[in-house]
Amino acid sequence: MTVSESIPLVERSVSDSAIARPAPRRRSWLPQVTCKDNMMMGVALLAGPANVIMQLARPEVGYGVLESRVESGRVDLHPIKRARTTFTYLVVATQGSEEQKTAFREAVNSAHRQVRSTADSPVKYNAFDRDLQLWVGACLYKGNVDVHRIFLGEMDDEHADRHYHNEGKAMATMLQVPQDMWPADRAAFDRYWQEQLDKVHIDDAVRAYLQPIAASRLRGLTLPGPLQRANERLALLITTGFLPQRFRDEMQLPWDAARQRRFDRLMRLLRRVNNLLPPFLRAFPFNLILWDLERRIRTGSPLV
Repeated sequence: MTVSESIPLVERSVSDSAIARPAPRRRSWLPQVTCKDNMMMGVALLAGPANVIMQLARPEVGYGVLESRVESGRVDLHPIKRARTTFTYLVVATQGSEEQKTAFREAVNSAHRQVRSTADSPVKYNAFDRDLQLWVGACLYKGNVDVHRIFLGEMDDEHADRHYHNEGKAMATMLQVPQDMWPADRAAFDRYWQEQLDKVHIDDAVRAYLQPIAASRLRGLTLPGPLQRANERLALLITTGFLPQRFRDEMQLPWDAARQRRFDRLMRLLRRVNNLLPPFLRAFPFNLILWDLERRIRTGSPLV
């Protein structure tokens, strides 16, 4: 399937063929970062709030987080700690050793045992529900593909298939999802994704919970008035830009051609900056997070 560049990147299917672009003019002294560079990049954190919104757009996931009795892991109460747990999951799933995966899986399972609906919950949910875990993994993979296309470039079919079966599957199957639940190939994933969009709905309660996340508004951290407003405008531009339109509509976030152009210009600038960074800085903070996890395992410290 071929696509036009007029289609916003986040609306593209993961099985779309790479868009052919003319080779950019590049100064010989600049480093060349290609789509073969498969590390987790710090710049990917910009897409984090949008991915959280996508995950919580399934009501069962949204209310599972909103009503969670695990207060230490709530993003509205402990945003830094919650972010560390999420980032650790990503880097362990895709780059961790079997020992690290086992230790982190046990820690997450322990926290998840407390996440289940009550008689008063508007929807039934259970953190061990494989269908919901598969949805979360699918969101992580979809976001990872979008980030790769923006900051590293298009993947050819061979690389895209390898990425799908390795990193993609790992993001979804590290907990309770069996390997055979992951869609067989990228085309099957696209069909799964479209089917799941029919189950997406963000009501007023979950939307109110997600709005500070969309604007990167951290509890207890407020800048002086004009700076805070400028920071939230920029954060909302980035978050909304990484969201497919279906999720923007659910969040009631405005978007138009002018905003798309601003988002695209900003991403091009950040891509250039990212390409100039040495590998260890480009991988920060994921390299530090993996080191810290190993330290916590070694010293017996809590992992989540």
